[in-house]
Amino acid sequence: MADVGTLRIDHSPAQERYEAVLITDPSGDEEVVGYVDYVSEPYQVVLTHTVVHERFSGHGYAAQLVKAVLDDIRASGKQVVPVCSYVQRFIDKHPEYADMAVPVPQ
Repeated sequence: MADVGTLRIDHSPAQERYEAVLITDPSGDEEVVGYVDYVSEPYQVVLTHTVVHERFSGHGYAAQLVKAVLDDIRASGKQVVPVCSYVQRFIDKHPEYADMAVPVPQ
């Protein structure tokens, strides 16, 4: 059975983290389902790690979270360094984000 509710994305610049928060209806309870960690640089954002807690996997939350993160970064005018393998795959599958990605240093 799928979780029913609304996904909200919270950004905490002080923690360098975006969190996906599931708000269940009608109770209004909230639970963090996952997060993306990053390192902010002057002209780039290095996306280092994406996590969706196991009990929430398979519901598309990671894709919703990464899309929101990339949209937010695009609005800031910065480029993305997708160190996280999930983010790399997401950008490969969604070429509309390819223009903002820069190669990961080897």
